[in-house]
Amino acid sequence: MRIGELARRTGVSERALRYYEEQGLLTPQRRPSGYRVYGDADVAVVRRIRILLGAGLNTAQILEILPCIVDEDGWLTPDCPELVDGLLQQRNRIDEAIGELETTRANLDSIIGAERRVS
Repeated sequence: MRIGELARRTGVSERALRYYEEQGLLTPQRRPSGYRVYGDADVAVVRRIRILLGAGLNTAQILEILPCIVDEDGWLTPDCPELVDGLLQQRNRIDEAIGELETTRANLDSIIGAERRVS
């Protein structure tokens, strides 16, 4: 299938698909004319990429772990034991960011509350 069909089947823009290719996440075949040709398996790869992006991973991280991610009945699971440690580190980083945002929100709430007390 050509890039437009893959975009339609995955709901991902052609521009994003080209970006995934630039990042090494997709490797379509090329016709002599230069047109990209994708297989049915690429639909599943794009789905995994989208889920991993939604989980907060960047494309460099996804490139590294994509070969170790298996899609089992719609659930992504790690197939390489060492992958779990890296994902736990990623989750810990997100937990820290959440904590910092909660502190920031509490500080802002305090400032807003002080302003209302003065008015």
